[in-house]
Amino acid sequence: MISYYRNSEIDRGKWDACVNNSQGAKPYGFSWYLDIMSPGWDALVDGDYSSVFPVPASKKYGIKYIATPVFLQKLGVYSPAVLSEKTIDEFVKFIPDSYRLIDLCTAGKIEDDRFIVTRKANYELDLEVAYEKLREGFSVHCRRNIARAEKEKTEIERDIKPAEIIKLFRENTGKRITGIRQGDYQRLSCLMEFCVSNSKGRILGVRDPAKRLVYGIFITEIKGRKTMLFVANSPESRSKRIGYHMVNELARESAGTGVILDFAGSSIPSIVSFMQSFGSRNIPFYRNYCNRLPWPVRLLR
Repeated sequence: MISYYRNSEIDRGKWDACVNNSQGAKPYGFSWYLDIMSPGWDALVDGDYSSVFPVPASKKYGIKYIATPVFLQKLGVYSPAVLSEKTIDEFVKFIPDSYRLIDLCTAGKIEDDRFIVTRKANYELDLEVAYEKLREGFSVHCRRNIARAEKEKTEIERDIKPAEIIKLFRENTGKRITGIRQGDYQRLSCLMEFCVSNSKGRILGVRDPAKRLVYGIFITEIKGRKTMLFVANSPESRSKRIGYHMVNELARESAGTGVILDFAGSSIPSIVSFMQSFGSRNIPFYRNYCNRLPWPVRLLR
């Protein structure tokens, strides 16, 4: 039977064991990730944690709502067992009616007429084969850009601090993106520090001769999956094709292991083209939106 658990009622040991043993587990569902990125999250739990569903619940102006936090791509049902497509709908039925606004990204779409469902793209590269075979799947354009980057004799450094990579992002890509607030960056910084300290992720980067960071990437690492969660570029890194070099090295180091390299998705055409050039495949996820607030409160988003 599915039950709704408040944050303080969740057994995090049983929760993480369920998520860890789930097929295709992703970092977003672990309690440590949720505690940092969605403080106060609640949960739907089936039986004795045989399957679980995180609920990123919040409150604003006295209104309770559910929304996928920034830097947390998607959630959904986690279970070691093979789940049917209807499972997510079964869980959604148990969300309390007090949550009148739901904006939730999930691995599977919610089949409910109350929800507006939007398909979104996420690209993954299976590193099951040897590097030489893997490279054959790269596009000609991709291999050309990797060769160009290698001529620059790019050195990848591993001493990058969270504040450095976030600063680089905010000074470049961040200027063109709306909706990311100071609190979101603070939570991201805490996530980076936790992952690096607990061997659940790395921050890699490239500096120019003056030791200024020109490219950075934060990768979370769990069993069977590396997720490129956060990437910071600069005009210099783009001109030197550093991103191609970095992904090529990540693919090389885990080729033949069966690890999934998760690009974490994007709707920007140039980034989509970049991800596709490595022979990755689109594993879509879905934004499920339901607003049952009375007018004019429903205008608040």
